[in-house]
Amino acid sequence: MNYIGIDIGGTQVKIGIVDEHGAVGKSSAYDVAFDGYDTPIIDTVIAKLSEFMQENKLEKNQLRGIGVSATGQIDTKEGKVAGAAGHIKNWEGCNIRECIKKVYTGPVTVMNDANCAALAEQWVGGAKDALDAVVVTIGTGVGGGIIANSEILCGTAGGAGEIGHFTIRNNGKRCSCGNRGCYEQYASTTALVRMVKQAQKAGRLKSVLPGSCDINGRTIFEAAGRDRYLDEILDKWIGYVADGLASIIHIFSPKVVLIGGGVSAQKEKFIEPLRVKVLNRIMPTYAKTVTIEAATLGNAAGMVGAVYYCIKHGEAKESE
Repeated sequence: MNYIGIDIGGTQVKIGIVDEHGAVGKSSAYDVAFDGYDTPIIDTVIAKLSEFMQENKLEKNQLRGIGVSATGQIDTKEGKVAGAAGHIKNWEGCNIRECIKKVYTGPVTVMNDANCAALAEQWVGGAKDALDAVVVTIGTGVGGGIIANSEILCGTAGGAGEIGHFTIRNNGKRCSCGNRGCYEQYASTTALVRMVKQAQKAGRLKSVLPGSCDINGRTIFEAAGRDRYLDEILDKWIGYVADGLASIIHIFSPKVVLIGGGVSAQKEKFIEPLRVKVLNRIMPTYAKTVTIEAATLGNAAGMVGAVYYCIKHGEAKESE
């Protein structure tokens, strides 16, 4: 018998069959933002879950459980969205677990997507067998999951791991969470794109980049090495990422730090210079013991980690 992993993001929901060893079978992705969230995400998820099961001839009694990875601040104990920082309409307050239980009566667990990514890497990825690890996901924002003594750190309300929202710049940029100077305001791919667009608008860059509307992390890294000022911006941004990682390493002393998100594919232009900067920022004892690499599981991490959490805690959730 298999599990179903569901990874709910801000633009897509991915649904896949995952076995007890972390291998992903058939999977599909569906749009959840097709009408600007007028249709609540959870309604789309329930409809597509039924569609996925029908297409793959899965009966409910063939499943051992459903693990859900979800964007936002997730109350793991209740299985609901505790906060969404105002990013997604009709999402905050949604009780994901309760809604899925209306159509599937077996074990259902819900956890934040970055925490699920960390669990997946610990189970079958780059942090396998590490007692202490941190997985940082860099994209539109910055998320993360913390493994401490082989367990995911959930905190009191199940929402630990908001790595994007500790302060690295006093009185810095205003963040969507209401604070100033948050890590994700400087270390996210969104922050990098903003820095590059500002420089382009000021006329400081050569014509090595597309128009402003087409600038993203991929096009920036493709243009790297062809414009001195662009390289300086990229180096400054990598420095911001390193600033936060140094603090995280000093606090948690992980054996492994893994970087996820699309930019993690840039080994020579991002991961390697980032590693150098971080090692130069941390105390020698930490530098001798920590490994800094790209995450390994890519888009499957959310589904795999959600199922791992369901395997470990699904039955306990049913008895609560």
